[in-house]
Amino acid sequence: FMTTARDITHHKNIETQMQASLQEKTVLLREIHHRVKNNLQIISSLLNLQSSYIKDEEAFEVFKESQNRVKSMAMIHEKLYQSGNFAEINVAEYLKSLTENIYSSYGINMNIIKLKINAENIFLDINKAVPCFLLINEVITNSIKHAFPDGRSGKITIDFHEDGGYIISIKDDGIGLPKNLNINKTETLGMQLINALTLQLDGNLEVKSNGGKEFIVHFK
Repeated sequence: FMTTARDITHHKNIETQMQASLQEKTVLLREIHHRVKNNLQIISSLLNLQSSYIKDEEAFEVFKESQNRVKSMAMIHEKLYQSGNFAEINVAEYLKSLTENIYSSYGINMNIIKLKINAENIFLDINKAVPCFLLINEVITNSIKHAFPDGRSGKITIDFHEDGGYIISIKDDGIGLPKNLNINKTETLGMQLINALTLQLDGNLEVKSNGGKEFIVHFK
């Protein structure tokens, strides 16, 4: 019989140090997301307070839209903070919170403008999540404000799935887009943001308007 003994104290010490370092990193990332979320919520509250002094309806709408954009970013950090997965965010879970916030902000009854979300079990890293969800925020806001005038009812559908990349489809059955609208040359801030965010995703944007409108974005 032959027995070999080896002192692994050094290796155990290294392992302990690595575990402690990983735990410190986790705590730090959690704290960062928590602070970013809080700072964004403060900005949102300031915009809300400022908007209460605005009498012009158009200026008020601009403040409300800006507040919703800030809220959508704050929710990303909140979801990351709550999940414990600081690199990726669950798409389906986030879309539910995002749309609920938009509907609440504009006082929309979900029985009047119905909402359907079809999202696979997809996780996006934060670098893709921020521009992606800001883009979705802009399109849904546009539909709520313009697609269903005079209190008419309708439906908004969001599809988010993978097919060699990511494909987002946001469509409504409202009045559609103006026939003379050029989405690449429009001066509206919403469309400029949608185009800019598509570029940030390194994606392609397709817009259809036939018995409503549909925005389709493909990105890697």
